This record gives sequence, C-alpha cells and structure tokens, in this order.
Amino acid sequence: MARRTSKGSVSRPVGTLRIVMPSSSSRAQTAPANPTSTKPVTEEDVNKLSIADLTLDTPLIPLRPKRRVPRTPFHFLSLPAEVRIQIYIYFFNDVDTVLDLGPQNYKQVHKKLGLMRVCRQVHDEATFAFYSTRTFRLFPTFPGRYFKSKKPLLARLKPQQRQCITSLELRLGPGWNAPPKGWVVNSALGLSDCVDVQRLKVFVEIDPSDSAIRGFRRSDGFYEGFSVNLLTDVLEGLPSVDTVEFDGWTSVKQSGAMMQGLMEAVTRFGCAIEWGPERGWTDAMEDDQDIPATAVVFPEGLPHPGYESHGLMALA
Repeated sequence: MARRTSKGSVSRPVGTLRIVMPSSSSRAQTAPANPTSTKPVTEEDVNKLSIADLTLDTPLIPLRPKRRVPRTPFHFLSLPAEVRIQIYIYFFNDVDTVLDLGPQNYKQVHKKLGLMRVCRQVHDEATFAFYSTRTFRLFPTFPGRYFKSKKPLLARLKPQQRQCITSLELRLGPGWNAPPKGWVVNSALGLSDCVDVQRLKVFVEIDPSDSAIRGFRRSDGFYEGFSVNLLTDVLEGLPSVDTVEFDGWTSVKQSGAMMQGLMEAVTRFGCAIEWGPERGWTDAMEDDQDIPATAVVFPEGLPHPGYESHGLMALA
C-alpha cells in the first residue's frame, strides 16, 4: 500500500491547469499537442498571480479621478483693490484681534498666513490687510516659557511686517513683584520700524500701591517706577505715536499711584490720553462713582437670588 503524504509536505498539482498570457500571436496559434509536457502549476503559483494576469482581453486600469478644472479661471487680481482688501479681511476674520506670543499661534495664525505665498502682489496686499487690523502685544503675558521669553512677538516679525502695524498694546501687571528680564526696550524689539503706529494701548491689571496687597510688594514704588520707565522707553521708541489709550480692571483707580505716574509720563511726552471700554473711565469721572448708589453690593460667597440689602444695628 502506498504511503499517503501530508498536506504540508508536498504541494498538490492542480490537474492540467495552464495559464497563458494573452497576446496577438498566442491567440492565432493553437494549443500545443502535448499539454502534459509542461510543468504542473501549483497553488502557490496561482496565488502569486495578480488580478490583472487573469484578464484575457481588457487590461485593468487604476481609477484616477480627473481633477476638476474650471473652464474659465476666476481672475481674482482683476478685482478692484478695495474689494480684494475686504476679501482678505473676511479671510482673517476668525483670528484674534489682539495677538500675543502663545501656543495657539500656530493653529490660529500660522496656517492662515499661507495665503501670502501665492504671489508677490497677494503677499503685499494680504500682509497689509492682516497686520494693520490687529493689535500686537509688546511683551508676552502667557504663563510659562512664553512669559519669560527674551524675544517677544514684535521682535520675531520682519521689518516689512512691523511697518504695517497700526496699534500696539502694553499690558502692565503680570510679574509685578519680579518683572521678566525680557521686558526691556532695545533695538531688537524693532519699535523704530513701526512707523504707522499712532495709538498705544496701555492696560493696567493691578496697582501695587493698593492696600489689599500690602505686605506682598517688593518695595514701595518699585513696580510703579518700573512701569513708568517702561512706558517712557516705548513712547520714545515709536516714531509716530500721538495717542495713548488707558484701560484696566475694576480694582485699578485713576487716583492710585500707578495710574497717576503713567498719566504724568504721557503728558510729559505730549500725547493725547483716551480711555478704553473695559474700565469705563472718562475725563470727568471719579472712582467713587463707578458703582451706582442704588446698587446692592453682594458679599463674596453669598448667593445672589433672594438676597436683599438690610440695615443692621449692633449694640455694645
């Protein structure tokens, strides 16, 4: 009796199956007289064949979708210049109006600036539309390595980009007990290139002379003097500034040492003083009038619903 071999040891031949590549000459010729003389085809040989080898008449062509090209391209540069500027402004509409050095710049700003690589004319027009409609922060305020960076956002821009800027912001308050070493005005900051900046916005977050933070200050008048010197250096570095807009949080008062020193520095420089929308300051306004007399001031931690003001009398 013949011994049966295992399935994995020897490949079984598949009968008399033959695969012949289609060609013009092979179609005309007849099959050979002795088909058994050819080498038998195994399963491994069949599995190695591609699907294209199994077609006899029509070769397989990979499907490549045709790129849709308009018959008549839109001539964007043929539009009037003012229309193109409005289109650029609409394109950059989702970018913040105040730009600072931070981790979100790559996602929000960097990808949008790819429009400027189209051509030189689009680059010049889009650069003006973007940089002239944003306020750039002079020194970074984002916590971490950005706050301690020695190269602010303005110093990272090119001179051509700084020439298009029309508004800058100086934010005072972060690091009031120990200002970063990078908060200094020098030639690397590039203020001399900002020839179109006529408005400087100064936002005061904290007044160290307030009695609420007494005991946490580095020394009396330290940060007030630092802020005045920094503002003076910025005003001297800007060639065309003529207006300074002050704003701040509700805890900052005009009568405080911080605001008085800053306003005196602006007055000495000869710039006009205006007020921002956050604090609601006016020229003929006292700090005591910020809260209406009829308003009820709720203590911290007390729920507002159902709370009413009552007069209390204590007898000792």
